[in-house]
Amino acid sequence: MLRIALFIATNLAVLFVAAIAMAVLTALGIIPPDAPYIQMLIWCAIFGFGGAFISLAMSKWVAKTSTRARVIESPSNEIERWLIETVQRQAKEAGIGMPEVAVYDSPDPNAFATGMFRNNALVAVSTGLLRLMSREEAEAVLAHEVTHVANGDMVTLTLIQGVLNTFVFFLARIIASQFERGRFMIYIALQMLFGVAASMIVAWFSRRREFRADAGGAKLQSPQAMASALNRLRAMRDAPSQLPDNMTAFGIRGEGMLKLMATHPPLEERIARLQAL
Repeated sequence: MLRIALFIATNLAVLFVAAIAMAVLTALGIIPPDAPYIQMLIWCAIFGFGGAFISLAMSKWVAKTSTRARVIESPSNEIERWLIETVQRQAKEAGIGMPEVAVYDSPDPNAFATGMFRNNALVAVSTGLLRLMSREEAEAVLAHEVTHVANGDMVTLTLIQGVLNTFVFFLARIIASQFERGRFMIYIALQMLFGVAASMIVAWFSRRREFRADAGGAKLQSPQAMASALNRLRAMRDAPSQLPDNMTAFGIRGEGMLKLMATHPPLEERIARLQAL
């Protein structure tokens, strides 16, 4: 959940800055205000894909900064040594380079993986996950995250986001050009509105990738361990007194708009698929 949420939030921020930049370039005459549609689409693609890849390039830094994650440079205790050895073993089995391994302070049992390259990623776990899950369950969670890296999920979602960003810019600009007054404000408003709609599409693709990561985690560890980890999360979700209301480990179900923005499928559906393996 955190991995995609940070990426989407960063992308929306970059989109806003890019929209301002496009407006300034138009005012300076660098981008013709009456450019043909094909030329305008090319400009929008430059900014759209540029914004998505800037978000991806910043993903590790944003994740570390926002969670205050501490990268384990040299294990200082048995738990850190186990974390390094587990990720190292799983990364080797998955055919990727050794990711950075980090721990961040949070009561929620959570974990995420991010990074621009398969061989230079980041895998981070919360102190809550280490405290509340068994070693076997925690290893399954790590396997899930390593699979995200091995599958290139962040790059895939970045390409999807780049295409969507392009059409966010393009449609907002075309519609705003039909107004004689307040074009800039209308353009910014439409760009942000379409940006949120694009994030829903990215979230839909993310939900599909989670099933693949679960299957990969089951392969690296075992279907039973992966299902056990998800069952543990479900038990914690159904007992709100144990954790803060904002528990988002692997994502939890929402209703209405929250469901459309959910980056992870319902735990029950994920568990059922694992049990069918």
